Amino acid sequence: MHQIDVDVTRLGGGFGGKEDQANMWASLCALAAHILKKPVKYALHRLEDMAMTGKRHPYSSDFKLGLDKDLKMVAYEATFYQNAGAAADLSPAVLERTLFHCTNSYFIPNVTATAYSCRTHLPPNTAFRGFGGPQGMFVIEAAIAKAAEELGIDASVIQAKNLQQTGDEFPYGQKAQSEAHACWNKAEELYELGEIRNKIASSNTVNLLNKKGIALMPICFGISFTNTRMNQARALVHVYTDGSVGVSTGAVEMGQGVNTKMLQVAAHVFSIDPKRVKIQSTSTYRIANTSPSAASATADLNGKAVEIACLAIRDRLKAVAADELAVDRHAISLKDEWVYVNGQQTDWDWNRLLIAAYAQRVSLSEHAHYATPDIHYDKTLEKGHPFAYHVYGTAIVEVTVDCLRGTYEIDAVKVVHDFGTSMNPLIDRGQIEGGIVQGIGWMTMEEVVFDKAGRLRSNALSTYKVPDIYAVPKEIAIEPLKTEAENLAIFRSKAVGEPPLLYGIAAYFALRNAILAFNPSANIPFDAPMTPEKVLMALYNPLPAPCSLLPAPCQDSNS
Repeated sequence: MHQIDVDVTRLGGGFGGKEDQANMWASLCALAAHILKKPVKYALHRLEDMAMTGKRHPYSSDFKLGLDKDLKMVAYEATFYQNAGAAADLSPAVLERTLFHCTNSYFIPNVTATAYSCRTHLPPNTAFRGFGGPQGMFVIEAAIAKAAEELGIDASVIQAKNLQQTGDEFPYGQKAQSEAHACWNKAEELYELGEIRNKIASSNTVNLLNKKGIALMPICFGISFTNTRMNQARALVHVYTDGSVGVSTGAVEMGQGVNTKMLQVAAHVFSIDPKRVKIQSTSTYRIANTSPSAASATADLNGKAVEIACLAIRDRLKAVAADELAVDRHAISLKDEWVYVNGQQTDWDWNRLLIAAYAQRVSLSEHAHYATPDIHYDKTLEKGHPFAYHVYGTAIVEVTVDCLRGTYEIDAVKVVHDFGTSMNPLIDRGQIEGGIVQGIGWMTMEEVVFDKAGRLRSNALSTYKVPDIYAVPKEIAIEPLKTEAENLAIFRSKAVGEPPLLYGIAAYFALRNAILAFNPSANIPFDAPMTPEKVLMALYNPLPAPCSLLPAPCQDSNS
């Protein structure tokens, strides 16, 4: 490995597919470059790309759900069949996270979840945002919806009664530090859920062929690699005598804003202008043995390593200042590029301090290592503490269905999200908005179709519909649930990469509820995505009662 230097500059969105699927093409280019002794580039044609690379894993699942007379879920059994494709790729790890997230944010005391990774004749399926978690969480939400329909109640009644509380135990043994109730209650109050329901009911009463639906989606997503050994990172920090700072980490910037957050960490620890900090490209020469930029853990792992490196250099600088100013080092602090003694500003600025440290031959560089503490998981016992922390949230999704055509619009997505203490609210909101739209696309329009021979039929952007500006909800409201609780996140700023995609699951169930408002006896299989074709078929299967569809007879003789 020391003979190869991989240098990664900022790149386009990853969402999981770049974690493993690019290896084949990279090896072809590397072999050609080795033989030709020239740079080699290979770009797949779009049709080739869509046909040859794997997608998010399709699942087929079975479930049983037991509730007591108070609607508490007391037992849950689920079996997951994962379509892995022709080779393992990342399928076992994806399957593992499905099991970890099979109960979402609910406490169920008795759970049996079994998963099978099935080899098929498709290209190997692979990582995608959520990494198996969304598939597991869709099934528990389907089970709740099914139970609610059988009992003649709204699914949200069962959801609210079964949310986790702090101290509840996940099926895999970890104790919850839960914000589930806080997110749910704040969303219900802030967005006036009762009023929304009243407006939807009124609209459905007077509108014959346009029906509205609503669904709530609480989420709980664990942050860490489920493979414990991957939860480590390193950072190399150089402070130069001109006052500038160079930072290298193993994080790959792919539009998620991790470079900005690494810059913020260094600037905060040194209390200097962020313009002084430069984030270097990600290089295996500077930082070796990197974990993937994945699992929503990149900012936490690499940010903690940057913090450790910067703190080590800062402590040395404080010692230099204390020596020069003849005071105790505990009296020294750095603030806004000035040295302070017991809270009083001195005439020593950042640059003067660095020159003094260099003159004393004090190291202004540090290579730091961070490994997430306290996490462990015993696969033989299927118990442990695999996640550093969990991210919670609640979304309220409103939709309108055109019951003549089967088309629909997403009217609003209103979210309360567990940010922790956000380092960068603008970046985090961007991640949440993107995740919501991507999740809605997964649940409503992005249908992958293969024929019996295994050929991809939805192999172009004309046959595979991705979300565009017209698919974006008319309203996206995001309210942070600000918490001050200590956690293992960098500066208590919780991860936002993958959790927001899960809010999109509510779009499926909101559409389902709109269909049932039109045709209460509709037969709607739990089959995602909920495309307009499936909506249209469900609206009239079986045919709704004619009297509920036709307007009152017209008295005009010419009608």
